Amino acid sequence: MSIFGRKNTAYGDTATSSVTTAVAPELAALTGDYTIDPSHTTIGFVARHAMVTNVKGSFKEFEGTLHLDGTDPSASTASLDIKMDSIDTGSAGRDGHLKSADFFRTDEFPTMTFRSTKAESLGGEDYRITGDLEILGTIKQISIDLEFNGAAKDPFGNERVGFEGKAEILRSEWGLTWNAALETGGVLVSDKIKLNFDISAIRNA
Repeated sequence: MSIFGRKNTAYGDTATSSVTTAVAPELAALTGDYTIDPSHTTIGFVARHAMVTNVKGSFKEFEGTLHLDGTDPSASTASLDIKMDSIDTGSAGRDGHLKSADFFRTDEFPTMTFRSTKAESLGGEDYRITGDLEILGTIKQISIDLEFNGAAKDPFGNERVGFEGKAEILRSEWGLTWNAALETGGVLVSDKIKLNFDISAIRNA
């Protein structure tokens, strides 16, 4: 997950770079280790409900780290640990069902994890990070498309970087198969789940 091709308010102007273009010194200066800031980060999901609407939710408790390499995108990495009991869809009853044996079995599997295995630049401000997502003890590979939102120093002196990301998964691949048939046809919960990430990370001292 590297950081090419945006004007950077904290480190000066940067020239737009492609995969084969030399990296500007200002971008190389962003190389380092970062900690994801939970208070300014959202890890969300969207599921189709009853074939007619979307239910949106997020996880409120998580921790993660990034290693950004401004000179070699492939050397960048990401790690994320999410507490499954922190799931929040705005409905206590629905959240309880999602924590139960029908879905996430949070008593047995309290954490969902992501560990990157590959990072690449797609050109411009777009990147892709691929890695292992573990849910219910099952590990499957997913790819997350990312857009670099920029870097800045906040009023408290923290050096921040920001990314927006998205991915789609089939929950059944992780053994999340519970469903209910509708009288009008179809099922209550979609197999396809959309994942959304809005990440703010602080550079380690």
